[in-house]
Amino acid sequence: NESLMARESIDVGPIRNEHSRLSSTGKTAMYLAIDGRLAALLGVADTVKSESRNAVRQMENLGLQVWMVTGDSRATAEAIGAEVGIPFERILAETRPEQKAERVSVLQAEGKTVAMVGDGINDAPALAQSDLGIAIGTGADIAMEASDVTLIGGDLHGVSTAVALSRATMRVIRQNLVWAFGYNVLLIPVAMGVL
Repeated sequence: NESLMARESIDVGPIRNEHSRLSSTGKTAMYLAIDGRLAALLGVADTVKSESRNAVRQMENLGLQVWMVTGDSRATAEAIGAEVGIPFERILAETRPEQKAERVSVLQAEGKTVAMVGDGINDAPALAQSDLGIAIGTGADIAMEASDVTLIGGDLHGVSTAVALSRATMRVIRQNLVWAFGYNVLLIPVAMGVL
């Protein structure tokens, strides 16, 4: 990345515009240097799954606020965020792996309940820090170990399904408690012969 090139005193000026162009299209642009000299610029990208935009919309419809925390450059993250429907103000870019858990802590300190979805080694500390860690089943084993829930496969719709299922379960538990309390309030006096 550019900070590494600067630390190594490698001039990236001649291809900085191409770097910006790649980043703005959602690609992660990586500099390649050999023996202290700039040699190439590589543009790589994960393919955004076609269902991702719909999955983000589903989460928002459930009242969840979707954030993106990524190590990618700001331009790359914003391009991907725009593609999947995440507002720019909820994109935390250029985040090193050790900073992801710190970012989760900041959101928690703001009073937010945080569910973190991740699939890699660099996500494990944030998955452990979050109130609910959700690992993608096609990811790294350490992410699954650090999480509370593992989604089978890589479909983000599973997040909405898990949230809806947990809310339904809690609703049933509350209803059962109300009925049990009401039953006991009414029938214990009957059993004691009060009525």
